[in-house]
Amino acid sequence: MLLWQVAFGVAAIVLASPFGDTALKSAAIGAGVCLLANWVFALRVFRRYRAQAPTELALRIYSAEIIKIVLILGLFGLAFATLADLNLPALLSTYFAVQVLPALFASRPTQ
Repeated sequence: MLLWQVAFGVAAIVLASPFGDTALKSAAIGAGVCLLANWVFALRVFRRYRAQAPTELALRIYSAEIIKIVLILGLFGLAFATLADLNLPALLSTYFAVQVLPALFASRPTQ
């Protein structure tokens, strides 16, 4: 899934490039925040994964999700605090596209 998210992130950044440097930078930040947060989540959940301990796995998923949300809010806050000219629609739409679209394509049944 992370590889699909990388592909969608690169595609979104390429699509934002004709709209100027601000849109390009904002799209790159949106994609980067999403990819980093999901990578941290996957690393936290699946490192030393044991299917025989479902309670431990559930706790790891919940704690990883909390860490992911805190990381996303912190990185977006840092971006807004340090960069004056962010394009909010490019930033958020790229984040949304990288987060949601790969899951939609992966869940489609093959026929």
